[in-house]
Amino acid sequence: MMKKTLKALCVMATSLALAVSTLMPANFTTQKVKAASDVTVNLASEKQSMQGIGGINHPVWTSDLTSSQRETAFGNGDNQLGFTVLRIHVDENKNNWSKELATAKAAVAKGALVFASPWNPPASMCEKFTRNGKGNQQRLKYSSYGAYADYLNEFVTYMKNNGVNLYAISVQNEPDYADTWTWWTPQEMLNFMKNYAGRINCKVMAPESFQYVKSMSDPILNDPTALANMDILGTHFYGTQPNGMTYPLFKQKGQGKELWMTEVYVPDSTSSADAWPNALQVSVNMHNAFAVGDMQAYVWWYIRRSYGPMKENGSISKRGYCMAQYSKFVRRGYVRVDATANPSSKVYVSAYKGDGKAVIVAVNDNDSQYTQKFNVSNGTIKKVDRYRTSSNENLAKTSNLELTGNGFYATLPGRSVSTFVCDLTGSTPQPSTQPSVEPSKDPVISGNTVKLEDGLYYIKNVNAQKYLQVKDNTGKNVQNVELGAGSGAAGQKWYLSNTSDGYITLKSSLGDFMLDIGNGVDEDGANVQIYASHGGAAQQFQVKSASGSNGYIIATKASSTTKALDASENGTADGTNVIQWTINGKANQQWIFEKVNETSVSPQPSQTPSQAPSQAPSQEPSQKPEVSGLPSGISCEYSIVSDWGSGFQGQIKLTNKSGKTYNGWTLSFNYNSSISSLWGAELAGQTGNKAVVKNPSWDATFAPGASVTINFVANGSDKSAPANYTFG
Repeated sequence: MMKKTLKALCVMATSLALAVSTLMPANFTTQKVKAASDVTVNLASEKQSMQGIGGINHPVWTSDLTSSQRETAFGNGDNQLGFTVLRIHVDENKNNWSKELATAKAAVAKGALVFASPWNPPASMCEKFTRNGKGNQQRLKYSSYGAYADYLNEFVTYMKNNGVNLYAISVQNEPDYADTWTWWTPQEMLNFMKNYAGRINCKVMAPESFQYVKSMSDPILNDPTALANMDILGTHFYGTQPNGMTYPLFKQKGQGKELWMTEVYVPDSTSSADAWPNALQVSVNMHNAFAVGDMQAYVWWYIRRSYGPMKENGSISKRGYCMAQYSKFVRRGYVRVDATANPSSKVYVSAYKGDGKAVIVAVNDNDSQYTQKFNVSNGTIKKVDRYRTSSNENLAKTSNLELTGNGFYATLPGRSVSTFVCDLTGSTPQPSTQPSVEPSKDPVISGNTVKLEDGLYYIKNVNAQKYLQVKDNTGKNVQNVELGAGSGAAGQKWYLSNTSDGYITLKSSLGDFMLDIGNGVDEDGANVQIYASHGGAAQQFQVKSASGSNGYIIATKASSTTKALDASENGTADGTNVIQWTINGKANQQWIFEKVNETSVSPQPSQTPSQAPSQAPSQEPSQKPEVSGLPSGISCEYSIVSDWGSGFQGQIKLTNKSGKTYNGWTLSFNYNSSISSLWGAELAGQTGNKAVVKNPSWDATFAPGASVTINFVANGSDKSAPANYTFG
């Protein structure tokens, strides 16, 4: 069984003392250190829609989460993490599938999305081959691609029949780092995505590269058929630096597709999850994922582990609190908005909006404290609460920060992360005394599909002049949906998100629950309810215009848009049930969408997010490297990143100060240990102690002043430096 302690690790943060700080009032003293520039948050400049934050549960490899640990992970009360995504394992042995159910069902009940990743197909579908001179490696037989697609479908069906509607299923976990599981080349992944993935009855995720290696996903993005079959581009972030988190080709060709970071742990797996300040690197990594990489989801490795967000005793770790600074407040359906990303060196800021709130997360990765001014545009703040994690604080709350204009000042202590939750004005509707529209006496459905802006809405029935609401203002699966007088309660707020194929989803503000047609049936009278998101037709709708009226018909995908939301029996009283009924265009099927935040402005074109500069690795070369044979101006540094006894992760850093550009290069050297995998370049082979490394296929140019960092995993205990380098 593969242990993730063998994974490529991020560099450990240097331990530094933390400054103790307090909130800075408007008349702050000159002793405070002011940030280089103010932070401006523009609520009208929208970026990506957020899908969630979470981690994996892997009961085949380790013990399952207990009932109380599931509450801690997926609940969002005090002393809970607020996770909204669960990753599970598709085992090659069907007899192990049942082990995934208990935690998955508990997560779904809390409104979390569940997706699944396989490490290996069934053994009968695989074959052994030699890769880079190493035998006994495994790949999927080309003749088994169709059977493998069917196998993934079978897992989707199994989970659904047992109460878990998967949001997505991945083709393969880390196909490019598979020494102990199943390898896929980029062309093999393309073949499967193009010719077989279309038969999978679930959203399909690919390729889950271990280090966001773009050569694994470029072929999919460049092939229209394969791209059509991919719903989510998933990747891991092991060793991925901020400058490797952007993906111009995805921005160009991935419209309508989701972008998820589906596995990482930072900064390492060897130190305690409570070690400070290295736990703060979790918040820095999340900032980079969202603000630099435009990721819509962030998924940790094991939820419960000595180095994870939850310790083995079930309590939340410092790393967990650093995750919770995002996960408890940046909820599914929220939208990232433009914010000054780096107001000062090693200060990282990102902002989000949803449910009538603006959420600002600020990480100070310096020793010293900073005073920071935050300004918010295109929305009016009426209240700000702060939550902070530092060396001696865990989500410590300070209520009602003092406002200065439409902004506020705050102190960011050294080595801390702060979340500012800003309530915005215009969040409570007033019931209309007159109908919003005058419905036509004999309405005719025009059939024209209408696209509304993504955003938070109240939805009012034209006939009853009452709002679509969740019964008893209670968020849970199968909770009924009805009409009620305008109250401003969370159960009357719905976040509208447009899908890539002309439909919408409507997420309740009571949690991670979607408006849902009961059982997804195409029947008159089918009940309307809320249910945890699963991405199926039951939770998708189409907004259509009605001739002679300003109201809209909300047609259901479950009925192939032949039926719509309907106030049962033309009811107008509070508690009138809402059902699905054949479209007739009458006023009880017409709805008005009222923006919750009346001050909101139409989104402006997205700007390229500011990119946090890569931080220099903190480790020093473990030995003075032997650099004989290198051309003048080409330098080489060798270091050990981590060591687990039976193997280790090494690193070679090449720097070009020759003044010459190399278009394609090869580095060879003598090395006493066997290299099992390598990234940042390509391992051409290792014969005896002679290793040959070539430039990565996606970046052949080695320009003056540039550096190439080559990471690798080697077996054994001999970590002596490479010798007899040659380069050219």
